[in-house]
Amino acid sequence: MTIPSVSPRQAHDMRAQGAMLVDIRDADEHAREHIPGATPWPISRSGRPLPNIAAPTVIFHCRSGARTQANAAQLAVAAVGCDAFLMEGGLEAWKRVGLPVHVDRAQPIELMRQVQIAAGALVLAGLLMGAVASPYWLLLSGFVGAGLVFAGVSGFCGMARLLAQMPWNRRVVP
Repeated sequence: MTIPSVSPRQAHDMRAQGAMLVDIRDADEHAREHIPGATPWPISRSGRPLPNIAAPTVIFHCRSGARTQANAAQLAVAAVGCDAFLMEGGLEAWKRVGLPVHVDRAQPIELMRQVQIAAGALVLAGLLMGAVASPYWLLLSGFVGAGLVFAGVSGFCGMARLLAQMPWNRRVVP
């Protein structure tokens, strides 16, 4: 099942006519930056129905458009009973055409970006220490690599779970 795409300008115009804009990114991504008035509905937790579909039309978006395209069949099922569209290029395209975006820099950086930063830093540290101090430091890089493979295969990322508990990841409530 395919869902037609609309440009950010078309999505903006459709919203003015009563369409519902649904952000399928995770809650931490939405908290840091989102389109004002967009309804958060993380695709990673999509076992629950869309909240209050009172609109005849639903437009799904993510950051770049890749997640909406990859999950189009699931989104079509979620939007049963109304017209559904995917916004081309996601939030990034929305910003490129100059449409309004709410940014809250007080919110923490997205968790997956934090995992990428931490994993990259640990691999680099292991390589540098392995070259300078002792080759045993290379085990650190191997350990991080093995952890990333395990996370990809199992869906469980221990580093993400650990980082989620850090004090800087407490949401700032306005």
